[in-house]
Amino acid sequence: MHKGRLEAFSDGVLAIIITIMVLELKPPHEATWEGLCSLAYVFLSYILSFIYVGIYWNNHHHLFQIVKHVKGPVLWANTHLLFWLSLIPFTTAWMDEHHFAAIPVAVYGFILFMCGAAYGILVKILTNTHEKDSTLARAVGKDWKGKVSVLIYAVAIASAFIHPAISLTLYVSVALIWLIPDKRVEGALQPH
Repeated sequence: MHKGRLEAFSDGVLAIIITIMVLELKPPHEATWEGLCSLAYVFLSYILSFIYVGIYWNNHHHLFQIVKHVKGPVLWANTHLLFWLSLIPFTTAWMDEHHFAAIPVAVYGFILFMCGAAYGILVKILTNTHEKDSTLARAVGKDWKGKVSVLIYAVAIASAFIHPAISLTLYVSVALIWLIPDKRVEGALQPH
């Protein structure tokens, strides 16, 4: 099966996710700086979530640059990833509406955890559908960033009940880890 339809569908879903998030940004009722500042939680949540969706889009795009073909299990694994990503706008809105309270921050982390796990499952299924010495298998390698990210999310979920700021710091830390370009795929695409 050709991978193009999967990529186009995924791009469309991710665009809708970002659109839903931006629609949550309502202008302040007052035309004052205080009114604008009252949206700080909304804006900070939006920035973090936008970055996360962007990271997933980037990595998904790079990953599929080296995928040669897809099969049924890949389609389902990709749909599984998109399901968890589609919950980011809900948890973002809940978290900002309650000013980063413990339970919404923990649930936000759970969604990030599930997104990370789902991405890992997608990568594993993709590598299983390609040859062991394929460009994809070489590029993915050990995926330390993916494994460390999921571990950090687990710690952050528990930390939300100690103090939500700890969790938020950990979520930002994972985003920063992924903002540093991952050269594995680009390196695998370069002629040797």
